[in-house]
Amino acid sequence: MTNARLRVAVLLGGRSSEHEVSLESGRSVAAGLDPTRYDVTPVEIPREGPWLLAREEAAAYDVVFPVLHGPFGEDGTMQGLLELADVAYVGSGVAGSALAMDKDLFKAVMRDNGVPVARSLTLRRGTDPAPESPFGFPVVVKPARLGSSVGISIVRAPEELAPAVELAFAHDEKVLVEEFLHGVEVECSVLGNEEPVASVPGEIVPLASDWYDYEAKYAEGGMELVVPARIDDEAAARVQELAVAAFVAADCEGMARVDFFVSPEGAVTVNELNTIPGFTATSVYAKLFEASGVPYAALLDRLVALALERHERRRALRY
Repeated sequence: MTNARLRVAVLLGGRSSEHEVSLESGRSVAAGLDPTRYDVTPVEIPREGPWLLAREEAAAYDVVFPVLHGPFGEDGTMQGLLELADVAYVGSGVAGSALAMDKDLFKAVMRDNGVPVARSLTLRRGTDPAPESPFGFPVVVKPARLGSSVGISIVRAPEELAPAVELAFAHDEKVLVEEFLHGVEVECSVLGNEEPVASVPGEIVPLASDWYDYEAKYAEGGMELVVPARIDDEAAARVQELAVAAFVAADCEGMARVDFFVSPEGAVTVNELNTIPGFTATSVYAKLFEASGVPYAALLDRLVALALERHERRRALRY
């Protein structure tokens, strides 16, 4: 039995528009890992790229902790590189990461597994006619593969639809026109590999705007998190059930935050699943598990342990 500290590389920054958010999350993770247990090396990836984690570099660590939001980090690309390097890493693998990032494909998999999601229309640049809304108005227009509400518009009139679609196309080659869901926005954190568990649900109350946009998510005082969410017990249990169901159906491991809308009638609909959610001690993912009895440092410990467990389990497979 050795008392040597585990060598952990924390990846932060990255090429996506969520670079600054990732820096904040990654620095919080690096500071939160117990220095008596871990030898932590923050690895900052520049916004402009390019960047490559060489196999020799990756092999110097016992675990890599990616805290990279959005494309080139949360979408399976970094996970594939770490698989090739044969190093343990925190969070979902290639398939789960890529699937959760693509909201169009994610919805298809959820529907096939009986998980309720909002109706949506998928647009591809250059192949579709002028956009129309089959759901009336308002509708939500969003890039299919981006996070933090970047490029998203709430469209309230027909003349606003085409400009909103063009804005979304500036961020991705695939765009969703999605029905607008009325109700309480609720989030639930999930932790685990083969036996995932859900946190107590929390309610998002935007303060910086009338919906949960980028400013509401990241500006000081932009939102209030109410824990537990102000929904009835039946709806709360349904949120937890669907959070785990979505996590399993999307082939996720380690961690995820699942976002919902709960209608005034109590109907629960999955909105999105984030495989690398914001990760400061005051971020929603961590705060929901803290409210569930898992403080920040213990949460990081469990994620590192899950990464090591998954790596050993997969290495036993025959290829």
